[in-house]
Amino acid sequence: MRFSVSSSSLSNNLMSLAKVINSKNSLAILECILFDIRNGQLTMTASDSENTMKTTMALEECDGEAYVAISSRKLLDAVRELPEQPLTFEIDTTNYTVIVYYQNGQYNFIAENADTFPQDQPISEDSTLITVGAPVLSNNITRSIFATMQDNLHPAMNGIYFDLTAEGLFIVATDGRKLVRNKILNIKSETPASFILPKKPASLLKNVLPKDEGDVVIKFDTRSAIISYPGGTLTCRLIDGRYPNYNSVIPKNNPNQIMVDRKTLLSALRRVLPFASESSQLIRFHIEMGKLEISSEDLDYATSAKESIICDYNGQPMSIGFKGGSFVEALSNLESDEVLIELADPSRAGVIRPATQPDNEEVLMLIMPMLLND
Repeated sequence: MRFSVSSSSLSNNLMSLAKVINSKNSLAILECILFDIRNGQLTMTASDSENTMKTTMALEECDGEAYVAISSRKLLDAVRELPEQPLTFEIDTTNYTVIVYYQNGQYNFIAENADTFPQDQPISEDSTLITVGAPVLSNNITRSIFATMQDNLHPAMNGIYFDLTAEGLFIVATDGRKLVRNKILNIKSETPASFILPKKPASLLKNVLPKDEGDVVIKFDTRSAIISYPGGTLTCRLIDGRYPNYNSVIPKNNPNQIMVDRKTLLSALRRVLPFASESSQLIRFHIEMGKLEISSEDLDYATSAKESIICDYNGQPMSIGFKGGSFVEALSNLESDEVLIELADPSRAGVIRPATQPDNEEVLMLIMPMLLND
């Protein structure tokens, strides 16, 4: 059978699918991408046995059907070097030979029987359905994923928590020292439901979700989720475990509030952070009326740095320590021009909120303080 497809479209889809495939696989077939050609469409599938991503493309020409597995590395290396042009695939499903014709040449290689490719496990009938805008989900994952943990002892905190409640859909990530809580106000349910999305499928989604339009439908049960987005689907196994009570650690009243330009503070932190101890990354915030002074030092190497920036603050003078890297990550994943930093005292967590919240959303980030030595 033969079909034709755009080289750039094929390459872009292959690059997204290749991120699913592990460098080492228990099954040799998982090093391949499944090609399912029927009804004038090409559906490509990649899997690592826990995550399965599918993408569908309309074919320019197609004169039959085929169901084969093709080496992802070989095909991607070949296709991404080509300029935009039509590619013609000729597949012999009897002996699994593949010929790809392009403008000035051709590729020849052997495919594999796709019958051993793992099949998706069905979702149970008592599943829950959530529909969310693709740009909103993309932004929430991007904003949260840096706060997830990497620790086998706390598997539940290694992913992003989706908590559907009567108040809204909360999307949360925490590693115990920092926390991101997103609240989508226009997605609610009187029947609570929740799941923990592992970091790998979250990263895969972040890379493929459109940034401008479209909806994502998430169907999940206690074990797995099917996430359908414009152009494809992702099926993944969920993290089994009880997520910590994230609301209990968020201070209800931090009376000392600083309004400061986000980019100004972020730039100052990036200048001061290299002079802090590499092990602790301790940055001192000293706040007084109208001024925020940030400083760092490394006694082992006799280095230090200090910088002052203008802010809006009318509370009592205060000094508090934070891990500089965490603060940089938090500010980097917000978009508003200004941020509101809420503090109580040097021993309690600081809360960061964007001065301008996204439409129909409430975003906050929490960072635990570090002990100052004076």
